[in-house]
Formats: sequence, structure tokens, C-alpha cells
Amino acid sequence: MPAFYLTLIAVLLAGIGARDQVTVAGLALRQGPRPGILVVALASAGATAVFATWAATALLAQLPPPARTIFVAIALALAGLESLILRPRRNPREPTHSLGALLLVLLAHQVTDAARFLVFGMGVGFGAPLASGAAGILGGGVLVAFAWGWPHLLDTAAARWTRRGVGGVLSLVALTIFLSEIGIL
Repeated sequence: MPAFYLTLIAVLLAGIGARDQVTVAGLALRQGPRPGILVVALASAGATAVFATWAATALLAQLPPPARTIFVAIALALAGLESLILRPRRNPREPTHSLGALLLVLLAHQVTDAARFLVFGMGVGFGAPLASGAAGILGGGVLVAFAWGWPHLLDTAAARWTRRGVGGVLSLVALTIFLSEIGIL
């Protein structure tokens, strides 16, 4: 159960103001709260979390326990750097009403975002990819539903600073885990 709860908390924090959330919020602001946007966003969040779970399951069988901890540190570092470096565009310039195009954009954003790195890394680190995957599906769904329901809250400085703060914390946690594992701390 710790894998589920810790992954859920990490995904919810890392997903604040993420590219997929800003995309959904921007479309909801421009087009109104179309149910199709929410359905596509939920499907995309679920599909990418399932993909991260599958990847964690495949890698888990190949890594010995000491290497899993180092892998978690690498995944946390990637998630932190993604949160610090990549900034989402505020609003789509030319939003389309095509749900297929939205699905492709969301899949591209989510497959490499901090939340999915966390699902992947925590699944390997805890040795519980299914619990981490379930947390990733739930957390990703909550994040895109929030963006769809309250899109105006993501266009604030507080959301951007929260994203940067979480990225910094993830990077520090990754560094601490890595240094602890190699015996420096």
C-alpha cells in the first residue's frame, strides 16, 4: 500500500501545472467545458499510466534490488528536471475542435511528463508496478478533471511557482536518495 499512496501523492504534486493540465485548461477556457475534452483527457491519462506500469513491470524483472533504488533516484531526477525546465504554453494559439488531435497532443505530453516518470520509477523502486500504476491512473484522472472543471486556476503565478517548487523538491529527493545509496550520506 505505501507504493499506491506515495505514488498518488507524488503524481498529484508533480502534475500541478503540467503541460497536459494546461492544455486541457486552455481548451476548456476557449471552448467551454465540453464533455469530449474530459473523456479524451481521462483516456489519455489512463493509457499513459498503463504504459508506465507496463514499462515498470518489464524493467522490474531485470533489475536487482540495489539497482532499483538508483533507478528511482534517476526517475525522480528526470521528473524534477522536467518540472523545472519545460514550461507549458499558456493557452493553445489555434485550438481545434478535433478530439483526435487533442488525444495525440495529450499522449505526447503525458508520455514524457513528470507524473509518468514517477509512476514508472516508483513502480520499479517499490517493486509494486500495479499499485503505482493504479495511483498513476487515479492521480492523472484527478489532475485533468481539475483542469477541465476549474481551468482559470491554472493560469496563475501560484500554479507556475508550485510546479517549480515541486520540481526542486523532486530533484533534491533524487540527489539525497542517490547519495545515500552510494554511501556518501
